[in-house]
Amino acid sequence: MNILVVEDQIDIANLIRINTEMLGHRVHMCHNLATAQQLVDSNECHLLILDLGLPDGDGLAFCRSLRANKKLFPIMMLTARTSELERVEGLETGADDYLAKPFSVLELQARIKALLRRSNLNVLEKNATENPPSNVSVVSENESNDRLEFNEIAIDIGRREVLRRISNQTHTIELTSTEFDLLVYLARHPGRVFNREQLLSEIWGYHHEGYEHTVNSHINRLRSKLELDPAHPRYVRTVWGVGYKFVSDEV
Repeated sequence: MNILVVEDQIDIANLIRINTEMLGHRVHMCHNLATAQQLVDSNECHLLILDLGLPDGDGLAFCRSLRANKKLFPIMMLTARTSELERVEGLETGADDYLAKPFSVLELQARIKALLRRSNLNVLEKNATENPPSNVSVVSENESNDRLEFNEIAIDIGRREVLRRISNQTHTIELTSTEFDLLVYLARHPGRVFNREQLLSEIWGYHHEGYEHTVNSHINRLRSKLELDPAHPRYVRTVWGVGYKFVSDEV
């Protein structure tokens, strides 16, 4: 996998590089946003590890710009900003995960493994759907168990697409890898309530105390894209004091 590390503190950047290469991945390093943009444009990126405070700008704005330009690879933010509000702001711009400085090397490696494992699985699933072996018959969408439909929303799990039908027109809803996985997990269990710890474990692959608002931020982002009225969601509902559930139809 190709991993881009954008960090202006050389010792931290080298620490990340060494421990990421130990996992068997290729690492590109840079120390400012201008070079980062060039590398994103000219190379395939499977994971971006992004510091927030950089000499030529703020990582938050860079992350927001990448998502606006349909760059959907996983992004993990590194931040020395310790307040919950600042961390939530980072997640709301489109990051999949964040790691607070100072961090444990083992935790860094675990986060990288989790993000890349999910990202790589997504690529394999999409390739298998779009380019099946010649001796394998393709199941039609109507026969496939990998398509979920709820009113005007269709979730094609094999193609990793979410579609909305309005007035006989179909529109694609652009989701990041993590947003898509979160939606599919909830939609496969309609009516079941999951707390934040359960979702953190199932989708992100870890649980650390104090990271539950990672789930909250992704739920908010998912609603902003999926729901016609995010303030009054139809599908992804909050169960106050417990967690979240997917409602497959109006009762």
